[in-house]
Amino acid sequence: MKEMSLRARQKQAVLQLAPELVSGCDGLIVTHPPDVRYLSGFTGSAGVLVLSRAKRATLYTDGRYASQAKAEAIGTKVVILPKGVLAAACEGAASAGITRCGFDAANTTVAALAAMKKALPAKIRRSFFSPSGPIVAGLREVKDAGEIETMRRAALLGCALYDRMLGFIAPGMTESEVAAELEHAARLAGAEAMSFETIVASGERSSLPHGRASAARLPRRGFVTLDFGVVVGGYCSDMTRTLRLGKATQEEFDVYHAVLEAQEAAVAAIAPGVTVGDVDEAARSILRREKLDTYFSHSTGHGVGLEIHEGPRVATEQKETLKRGMVITVEPGVYIPGRFGVRIEDMVLVTATGGEILTPSVKAWTQL
Repeated sequence: MKEMSLRARQKQAVLQLAPELVSGCDGLIVTHPPDVRYLSGFTGSAGVLVLSRAKRATLYTDGRYASQAKAEAIGTKVVILPKGVLAAACEGAASAGITRCGFDAANTTVAALAAMKKALPAKIRRSFFSPSGPIVAGLREVKDAGEIETMRRAALLGCALYDRMLGFIAPGMTESEVAAELEHAARLAGAEAMSFETIVASGERSSLPHGRASAARLPRRGFVTLDFGVVVGGYCSDMTRTLRLGKATQEEFDVYHAVLEAQEAAVAAIAPGVTVGDVDEAARSILRREKLDTYFSHSTGHGVGLEIHEGPRVATEQKETLKRGMVITVEPGVYIPGRFGVRIEDMVLVTATGGEILTPSVKAWTQL
């Protein structure tokens, strides 16, 4: 899979505006920062990108990012403004010959759309903008070679951090101490940020699917769930491991291995052309067989990339098919309220023939 240039991405985005697809739009305004970054290379927090069929892309930003935008947005015209970036971008779109401009309704608020329309002459205000759907988000689902290599680095850094934590975690320390140690080590190892707020949930709190690190102390006997990710080169990683402190009951041991079997079954189901709903069912059917499916309260996974949650959504009855180059998570779990929970998660790259696990850290029963 070849790495796509920024200019090729811009052209691809514009081609998605074909009349039969999006009401005859001949331009696209991009405001969502991850989408702006994907199409232009610009990493600042204030930037609007305008694409048209007739002219090259134009990035509008403010004076804080003058040097940064010119260095990052290679091959893209950069317009630096003192203020009013969104309004100027809308005016620029209209003056560039665009007659109907698409926008991503999923990432555009009612207030933002009103401001966009207000920036235009009254005679074109009502008909100029047309919701085009998540065009750029759809393009971002399939990663090119450069993106995959960056994500591989992020995932392997996450694995190294987990391995390090196995020598640190001990009963009596707080969940927050564990999270702080992990995040500090991540920064020292070169992570730009954490992908999301680190989840450390132990003992009874492991039954909370999103049990963020608290002042609770790790028990002498119980599960500890670590769910975390790091950002490298702008791209997120995501992994979950559940380890054991002290001796387990037979039920706890069996639940863990049911979740592990479900996770491995879903990974094995991954291949181009397979629906994400079928991947979800591969995991869910194992837990149903073990009469644990009622304790699995979320979808099996999601896409990951410049954002921690991207398409496709790996969930029940979802019909989207997997494509080579997609990176998804596979993370079934069982959460028995007030008692314990287990989740195991990998990032998986869809290859030409199946799925490649990008987070190969140990998943077998780990008891400290």
